Amino acid sequence: MSKWLRSGRRRDVCFLLAAAEEGELRGQQLKSRLESHYDDRLEPKSFYGSLSALVDAGFVEKRTEGLHDVYALTDGGERRVREHFEWVRGCLEDGDETVG
Repeated sequence: MSKWLRSGRRRDVCFLLAAAEEGELRGQQLKSRLESHYDDRLEPKSFYGSLSALVDAGFVEKRTEGLHDVYALTDGGERRVREHFEWVRGCLEDGDETVG
C-alpha cells in the first residue's frame, strides 16, 4: 500500500475530491468538509501540509483560480482511490460471508 493511503486525512481528502461534482474543490471547501466529517477544527498548517504532500507525491494537482487554490485528483490519485475503494469493499464483502 502506498504511504499516502496510510494517512487517514490524506486518504479522506482524496475521497472528497473523487466525489466532488466538478472533480475539484477549493482548499477551504475541502477543509470545511473534513471538519464537518470529523466534527472538529483542523489546524490550517497541518491541513495544508497534507495537501502539499499529496501534490508533491503527484496524487493531487493544484491550480490557482483568482485568489483561491483549487485542487483535483491526478489520474494516479484517482487510480489509487479506486484501488483503495475496491480493497475496502472486498474487506466488507468478505466480512459479510463469514457472519452467520
